[in-house]
Amino acid sequence: MATGIALIPVARASDLEAESRKRSDAMQNQPVIQGLAAHVRTRWDSSRTAKRDLEERMLQCLRQRNGEYDPDKLQEIKDQGGSDIYINLTSVKCRAATSWLRDTLLGSGSDKPWSITGTPNPEMPPEIMQELQARLANELAIHLQQGGMQPSPSELRTMAVQMKDEAEREMREMSADRVARMERKMEDQLHEGGWHKAFNEFLDDIVTFPYAVLKGPIKRKRKTLKWQNNELVPVEEIRNEWERVDPFMLYWAPWSWELGDGYVIERHRMTADDLQALIDVPGYNNDAIRTVLNDFSTSGMKEWLWTDASKAEAEGKYVTEAIISGDLIDALQLWDSVKGSLLLEWGLTEKEIPDPALNYPCEVWLIGNTVIRAVLNYDPLGRKPYYVTSYENLPGSVDGKGVTDLCRDAQAMVNASGRALANNMGISSGPQVGINISRLPSGEDITDMHPWKIWQFSSSDYGDNSPPITFFQPQSNANELMAVFEKFSARADEDTMIPRYMTGENTPGAGRTSSGLSMLISNAGKGIKQVISNIDKNVITPAIERLYQDNLRYSKDPDLIGDVNVVATGASSLVIKEAEAVRRNEFLQVVLNSPVAQQIVGMDGTAELLRDQAKHLSGNIDRIVPDRQQLSVVQQQQQTIAQLQEQLAAIMGELQNSGMAPGMPGGGMTSGPAPKNMLPDGSQVGGREGNMMSPRPNGI
Repeated sequence: MATGIALIPVARASDLEAESRKRSDAMQNQPVIQGLAAHVRTRWDSSRTAKRDLEERMLQCLRQRNGEYDPDKLQEIKDQGGSDIYINLTSVKCRAATSWLRDTLLGSGSDKPWSITGTPNPEMPPEIMQELQARLANELAIHLQQGGMQPSPSELRTMAVQMKDEAEREMREMSADRVARMERKMEDQLHEGGWHKAFNEFLDDIVTFPYAVLKGPIKRKRKTLKWQNNELVPVEEIRNEWERVDPFMLYWAPWSWELGDGYVIERHRMTADDLQALIDVPGYNNDAIRTVLNDFSTSGMKEWLWTDASKAEAEGKYVTEAIISGDLIDALQLWDSVKGSLLLEWGLTEKEIPDPALNYPCEVWLIGNTVIRAVLNYDPLGRKPYYVTSYENLPGSVDGKGVTDLCRDAQAMVNASGRALANNMGISSGPQVGINISRLPSGEDITDMHPWKIWQFSSSDYGDNSPPITFFQPQSNANELMAVFEKFSARADEDTMIPRYMTGENTPGAGRTSSGLSMLISNAGKGIKQVISNIDKNVITPAIERLYQDNLRYSKDPDLIGDVNVVATGASSLVIKEAEAVRRNEFLQVVLNSPVAQQIVGMDGTAELLRDQAKHLSGNIDRIVPDRQQLSVVQQQQQTIAQLQEQLAAIMGELQNSGMAPGMPGGGMTSGPAPKNMLPDGSQVGGREGNMMSPRPNGI
């Protein structure tokens, strides 16, 4: 029998699950955790009840965008009989508005609706100020050593101001370069974090619903493939992500006039994989998550709402699978400000809560009755990562109006005239027939009518001399109904400020000429500018500022500086983009065609103008126009060549003056002016010594 072999106990999966559940139950049964769960429930019930009327309007907006009647209206139409045609005017307006917004805010894809710029007067670091003082003292010492007079206070002040101006110019150039590199980095972060997809979905929501929501930056751990050691390997990284939040899933305090004023609750519909991805993520309780995973299919994990079935039906989903599916559970994410004393009771430390009398922003996740996350809000200002705006904002209210709200009355009248027109056209499309059935023989089919049919009639037993069959034509009201239809279609243009010529329809009057159509589009742009201004102010600017500040807090990039301004360029681009391009091109032509302007601007300035113009091309700018460093190398080479040419010209002049002209024997040259004693045939005038004159040939 072998001895000395130790047996390693192996825990079964069921034992590990039992231990995890035991720890989770012990934590969840603590009074502080139960109080936290009750707090989330109280907030959820309050906000859900307050949003009931708004949710009904949102469902109406969704059906209207999809070209569907509300259930009660559809039943009323069926009870009356006739056509249930729906003229989807709203969808046309929504598509036109979305296209207009995308074209303005996103452009051709290379444009972006934001930029960052350095402040006009960048802050000068203390080390640079010390360097300037040392430089001034050094120059003053050299001046005195060379026998100069002691400068007066005014002269010293002038020297210091000149040195400071030079340093500030260098600071501005350095700041511009660093800002440009930082802007490219942030653009790459937005691309990798799904900004463009989320923003496109956000634009669809803003025209459809009373409000639209964008969320981010959200830190998530993602597994990606990277090329390392000559192979593609999976790695995990934490990155900032952006997402569109379904307007039906966001709730807020009933008394809020802005989203940041009170608490906010987001309802998440999560799969088991979504929940499993939260394991080992900082801030989440692993035991609580594993407990929820074990009880995943129980009914207590779902927050069924009355809107779920109606929303799924309006979206064309199979209601039973979309709502009652065991593959989804609901999680409530609460962002709220809670009193410090209560947070201390919930288990936070005194270091995190220095003053129990103050309120502190926190984030809590609740699934069923299980709290899986309870942390302080990571943002130093307590801001929530949601950005909300509307197509038409209403002061004092989180929600506003969308395109569907603005054209609802016009849509109802267009539908009513369309149904009446369809019914009237059907009735008046042919003659109506009246038959005296008392004159018909038994078995005669009155529904069988065809050309050359022979009808049989019997005599009336009551002496009725009226014709047994009568034809009459109902009146057509198509012209009047079409006039009503056109009137309210035009009314939708005014209500939404999205004229029909924006979708390519023929426009009478001024719109028949290119200049007239341009004037109409310019006037129509005044309405869409207000919408873009709402997006700039309430979504783009705060979102980009959050990303920039997040980089300052967590990134170790040396290019990051803390003295920049975030500029949303959406509204301004609608007006000045084309005009700015024209002025930029005109200025470039002035510089290229004027020698005086070229001397003033110089090669560096001309290159900057060319680079700015090349940014709007699809090619690689660096291959078209060299950067400053390359341009400096080229200038140095040109200066070196010019100096060599001057030196060569000076040497040639000295040779000519000394008589060692090119072409002279021993001079190493084969061309140049002949010596004075050289004849045209190549012979010399003098003898070998050059002292005696030889006889000239005949004829010379």
